[in-house]
Amino acid sequence: MDVVFKSVKALSAGLIMTCAFTFQPALANGPIGEHVNHLQENLKDYSEEVEWMIGKVDVMVTDYENNGNKGINSDDLVEYWESVKFHSAIETNYVPVYASIWQGLYGVKMAIDNKESAQSVRTHQAALNRALYEGLGAVKLAAQYQQQGLLKTVKATASESMTQSATIDEIKHKLDRVVAKYAERLSEEATAIVHDTYLHLFEGVEGTLIEQDAELVEDLEKDFNVTLPKAIADGKSVNDVRDIVVAMQSKLDRAKSLIEKAEKARKDVF
Repeated sequence: MDVVFKSVKALSAGLIMTCAFTFQPALANGPIGEHVNHLQENLKDYSEEVEWMIGKVDVMVTDYENNGNKGINSDDLVEYWESVKFHSAIETNYVPVYASIWQGLYGVKMAIDNKESAQSVRTHQAALNRALYEGLGAVKLAAQYQQQGLLKTVKATASESMTQSATIDEIKHKLDRVVAKYAERLSEEATAIVHDTYLHLFEGVEGTLIEQDAELVEDLEKDFNVTLPKAIADGKSVNDVRDIVVAMQSKLDRAKSLIEKAEKARKDVF
């Protein structure tokens, strides 16, 4: 756990930055509970959930180590993560670590799906565990800020006047800005736009989308939280980052079509 608190200064800076944000009240896996506005009272639950997550992942990895990926449903990793309250506690307080947890989850998942060596899977598991503990440290620090009245109450930010199809257009525009900022060699700003767009815009349309195409939502979640941030962090070429964004925008076009169809169906009913 000591490694978590070596990053306290960095976490403090990030938390202060995110104090200026407000957040979506609903996720694909359900509403963000009122617990996020009472972090101190829920720290015990968060700690238990982190240990539960680590244990569940370890059981899966051990099964893989002993029997290969036969009978293993790696999609359960995402289900585990989205089922715990800690999921929204870290998402609404320190997004960079939230993204690292997603990257760790997909590292384990893809290693299992691709039948990599048990040692490789264990390496990804260790990275995930580190991210979870770092996330717990960030939430504990956020709880202190919250106790001092330095964190805003979690609330929605998406404009109620903006339709969901218009939100998709805005997301695509934001992704263009990501490429522009990355081309300007402003990697941190580009990454911040990715995280902000996911939290403040994409989260607002997930509920409708997941009813229409759950796999599309999962693909885009991975793009926002793993593929695009990792490409930026790894210093990929501008063309590589642009290719990822273009692919995401293509998926978003499909998402817009599904949302418009759903909106039309609702109007026809009423």
